[in-house]
Amino acid sequence: MLALRFPEDFDPLRRPLKQSFTIRNANHEDCAAILGCLRSAFAPYHESYTPEAFLDTVLTPDSFRSRLSEMSVVVATSASGEVVGTIAYKVLEGGEGHLRGMAVHPEWQGTGLSNSLLLTAENEFRKAGCKIITLDTTEPLNRAIRFYEKNGFRPTGKIGCFFGMPLIEYSKSV
Repeated sequence: MLALRFPEDFDPLRRPLKQSFTIRNANHEDCAAILGCLRSAFAPYHESYTPEAFLDTVLTPDSFRSRLSEMSVVVATSASGEVVGTIAYKVLEGGEGHLRGMAVHPEWQGTGLSNSLLLTAENEFRKAGCKIITLDTTEPLNRAIRFYEKNGFRPTGKIGCFFGMPLIEYSKSV
């Protein structure tokens, strides 16, 4: 069981954490809380997405259960037990790890929590022997793109279609 604890004096990127948080593996009981975190994190981008792309991003109970069965999903929980962040990841063939569905509740953005979620996934990829990490993102997510680039991700040049939107692939060597 994955369980990392980050105390209040954790050195964040921007502002001090309001309280400590724990990162642990998600389970089926976390469904509603994860869906709430995804909805709150992506709400500012709702109008920038096609309806199908937004639904695939914020998930439904069924799509969450499917994701949980297909890949690893972790959550960051506050001291009170509230889900304040999540990330999903999967080890693919050929030494590739793929990130999917990272979100941090707006009140926790800029605290360093996103770095902790990313590091958790990267550490799991290293343990699995992955040599490269990929992720896909969309143009409206400028803040996320800056975050990923700051953490060593670079565009690969591959652009797919995500329910009528350009889907940009990024990668990073580990």
